[in-house]
Amino acid sequence: MLNLVSVSCTFQVCFTGSTEVGRKIMQAAATSNLKQVSLELGGKSPLLIFDDADVDKAADLALLGILYNKGEICVASSRVFVQEGIYDEFVKKLKEKAKDWVVGDPFDPRSRQGPQVDKQQFDKILSYIEHGKREGATLLTGGKPIGKTGYFIEPTVFTDVKEEMMIATDEIFGPVMSLMKFETIEEAIKKANNTKYGLAAGIVTKNLDVANTVSRSIRAGTIWINCYFGFDRDCSYGGYKMSGFGRHLGLEALHKFLQVKSVVTPIYNSPWL
Repeated sequence: MLNLVSVSCTFQVCFTGSTEVGRKIMQAAATSNLKQVSLELGGKSPLLIFDDADVDKAADLALLGILYNKGEICVASSRVFVQEGIYDEFVKKLKEKAKDWVVGDPFDPRSRQGPQVDKQQFDKILSYIEHGKREGATLLTGGKPIGKTGYFIEPTVFTDVKEEMMIATDEIFGPVMSLMKFETIEEAIKKANNTKYGLAAGIVTKNLDVANTVSRSIRAGTIWINCYFGFDRDCSYGGYKMSGFGRHLGLEALHKFLQVKSVVTPIYNSPWL
């Protein structure tokens, strides 16, 4: 008879940031001491809005998803897909709300959006906006800097976006939304998954069957239904595909810091008996 014990802990490198830096960290671990790594990287998260959605609430969620923290958040809902039945109404409502969105001093309680983090990011976002216009997308609203002091950018929404456009494929990390249309559930799922990233996604619908079907079909680590940025310390969080691997929060995050060790002791003929 054997007495078996399995317990141990380990250390690892946990990184949150860009996919490019995540690659370098993995390479460094592979060529040095094979340190375990956990990577939470970029995203180009889709928000799918179906015909039965409350248009007013859906527009609020869409703006929150892309403008929270001035778009500098990895799970930002930068690709918004709206079913054709409510598309025109949604566009109208979204434009109205975007124009009422207050951008300014973060210490002003009226402000809902502050400046970009630095000039480099400010210039990068504006260059993507110019790319979008050159590629043929329609600028619905925004697209310009605000004022001559600081790195403020207007909430920006593009319509007539094609999935292959840079504004629809690259993580801009700024207040820029790509708005697209879909007809069927199957098309919505296909469009949502048409990205190298897989960090998060949102679904807006009153139909439970649609919510279940779509949430199980999207290849992303977190799916929010009729909400966005619904974080909880007990709910694991992490990516698929180029959005990295490993999990933060919840029991799944603890498992990454544990490593199995087998300790085997014979009971028969043991010197301790």
